Amino acid sequence: MTETLRMTPMTSTTSLEPDAPVVRPTLLRRLALDTAYALSALPLAIIAFAVSVIGFALGVGLAVVWIGVAVLAGTLILARGVAHLERQRLRSLQLRAAPAPVYVAAPAGASRVRRLLTPLRDPQSWLDLLWGVVGFVTGLVAFVVTVTWWAVVLGGLTYWFWQRWVPQDDTTLVELIGLGEGQTAESVLYLVVGAVALLVLPVVVRAVAAVHAGLGQALLCSRAELQAEVRRVEGSRDAARRAEADSLRRLERDIHDGPQQRLMRLTLDVSRARKQLTDDPARAGETLDTVLEQARASVDELRALSRGIAPPLLVDRGLTVALQELVNRGPVPVSAHLDVPADLPPHVETAIYFVVSESLTNVAKHSGAQAVTVDVTERNGKVEVRVEDDGSGGAHLGKGQGLAGLQQRLAGVDGTFEVTSPVGGPTVVRAEIPV
Repeated sequence: MTETLRMTPMTSTTSLEPDAPVVRPTLLRRLALDTAYALSALPLAIIAFAVSVIGFALGVGLAVVWIGVAVLAGTLILARGVAHLERQRLRSLQLRAAPAPVYVAAPAGASRVRRLLTPLRDPQSWLDLLWGVVGFVTGLVAFVVTVTWWAVVLGGLTYWFWQRWVPQDDTTLVELIGLGEGQTAESVLYLVVGAVALLVLPVVVRAVAAVHAGLGQALLCSRAELQAEVRRVEGSRDAARRAEADSLRRLERDIHDGPQQRLMRLTLDVSRARKQLTDDPARAGETLDTVLEQARASVDELRALSRGIAPPLLVDRGLTVALQELVNRGPVPVSAHLDVPADLPPHVETAIYFVVSESLTNVAKHSGAQAVTVDVTERNGKVEVRVEDDGSGGAHLGKGQGLAGLQQRLAGVDGTFEVTSPVGGPTVVRAEIPV
């Protein structure tokens, strides 16, 4: 039952939460980016500091005559612009996500006064203003440390060249610390100092850039991250509600078209058999045989419908047995590696079951595959489900093959869902469900 999966490169991916690959820059590129970030920090910090301090002071000072309110609002809007520039620098020079928050906006049709006062009640606008003050400190430190360290590196490594134009004092540094005499000894000393400074230069510049960037990330982007998390949770809740509503409508339709019709016929047959018991007992027996067949068919249909809600085998005997049953009755040969954790939450077990079930159904109906591999494992607090077939490919979420329903179901449990299916195959369905 267990087989190691082969890894197949993904060429086309559809995901609920797409994550851009993290590209780690080389040491030299990282040093260049950090240096550019630190050196450009001071000019922007000066502008932000001037806007924040001057605007805030004028606004507070003139608040008694109400002009200060407009000045404060204008200052907050200018602070937003500076914050936007800093987020751009975080993305381009620090390679951080740096999401932009959604600022509070006045409703449509609001009065001019309300639109004027809207920035004053936006928490992120005040954080942008605060960044203009505290960012000046870290930006100044980053600029000074970076310029000083680069000066030590470049000056030390090239001192041997421009030493000849430096006026010589009676006592040099190398003589004061007792390491020799003359220009040669002094050149060697500065060369060693420059080399040591060069070795630690990437660490020093990275440290001061990280401190400045970390403060900017916390003040300018943390609220945006919180807003994104709220939107994700709301989207997950809405997806769960839609999935539940769709399931109920489908169940109601299936019950109406199947078991309900059979039960109505069964009721009529029982009534007819009851009348026939007196007049024609033999005919009544035939009718009762028909009633028995109808009852058995109704039970089979109700069992089939229950699998769409909570499969009986999953409820009674657990996820591993239910998955093995899916694998064993599949029309296509399936190699499975099922490393299923114990005591999973019911909603996680149900999601895993339906990912495997729907994927195998799609393979049988649409792919023309000759072999399928199913892998269910737990990694880093998430259960990963991977179903791969060697079929013709070309599957995607918009073709109505049940994949869109799986996407919606997984969104309801905060999971991710990916379909990779280039024309010609193979097709890989991959889902991750947090435990």
